[in-house]
Amino acid sequence: MIEPLLLTTTRVLTFAQHGPLTAASGFFFERDGRLFLVTSRHVLIDAPSGHFPDRIEIELHVDAQNLTRSTRLSLLLYRAGKAVWRQGSDAGGEIDMAVIELDRSVMPDTVVLECFTAAHLQGRLEEIEVGTSVLIVGFPLGFHDTLHHLPVVRQAIIASSFGLRFQGHGYFLTDARTHRGTSGAPVVTRSSNGAGHLPWKLLGVHSAGMDMGDRDLRLDESLGLNCAWYADMLLTLTGAPQDLQ
Repeated sequence: MIEPLLLTTTRVLTFAQHGPLTAASGFFFERDGRLFLVTSRHVLIDAPSGHFPDRIEIELHVDAQNLTRSTRLSLLLYRAGKAVWRQGSDAGGEIDMAVIELDRSVMPDTVVLECFTAAHLQGRLEEIEVGTSVLIVGFPLGFHDTLHHLPVVRQAIIASSFGLRFQGHGYFLTDARTHRGTSGAPVVTRSSNGAGHLPWKLLGVHSAGMDMGDRDLRLDESLGLNCAWYADMLLTLTGAPQDLQ
């Protein structure tokens, strides 16, 4: 009996000219019958580091009774020279979050996955206190259950005032041990009623670790803090079809 939370998340592999580039995390979000892959925007494009993939692959389970069976779905990132993903910005600048709408018709009929929905988003921000326990579900350094193709979970806590945009940006902080490959992972907490098929609240999308530029690399350890972009941005990114930004 597999926990549904582990089936919300998939490994994201990036490629350019058929050559492999990086590995990251992503998760599924459904709205009005439409299915989306959510990940960090820098997974799909990151000019400062020279990261310009033209294709990604995600892994899908194809047998509910045998999770060792899976397939990969290849997704082109550009169509007619135009990016297929949606990204956004707010008063604080660009948001490190992106969504790609998935075509269910090209997915296996027996595909096995779980989706977050708008019902999983946190309504009252004041209900989430600093120090609240959360989970980050992903693929740190690509590590996962390679037999059953499942992610692993890292425990974290909310490290900044939830609902108060940290330094004016659209993210909050978590305190957790994370690694490369976790970018795009969902940040969740157990729902207060603890009921339902997927009893979790989707709070954010893990982006990257936060550090101090003037830290003494010999004397000072990394802060161990991370940026997570508020998940309610998904309501904007998954709205009615519109021109990509």
